Amino acid sequence: MDVIAVKEHCGRYPGSSSKLFGPPSNVLVYYAGGRKFAYFKTSEPEKWRFSIRTTPERFLELTDVPGIKPARYMARFHWVTIVDTSAVPMDYLVELIDWSYAKAITRPRTAAARQRR
Repeated sequence: MDVIAVKEHCGRYPGSSSKLFGPPSNVLVYYAGGRKFAYFKTSEPEKWRFSIRTTPERFLELTDVPGIKPARYMARFHWVTIVDTSAVPMDYLVELIDWSYAKAITRPRTAAARQRR
């Protein structure tokens, strides 16, 4: 899946929304239920790298794959960054995004998360 297809896929989930943050963060964030489930970096280096949340087990598995690494600042919450989305098989990438979305909508929003939006 290329970046455009991934962005379209993320936007199709029920209740999903996106927000573009400019400098200094430069990210396009996808939300569901007020919680982040995916984001793209929109500036260099690694423009359009894509990050999602995973299970602790899958986090260990994925970070051993070339081109997938722990997400900066979010790794402690089991987020991974996929440097090139087209390098990951489409079915597997959809499965990973589905899980991240499901995790976002099943977790209650905190007061801090409500204030950020």
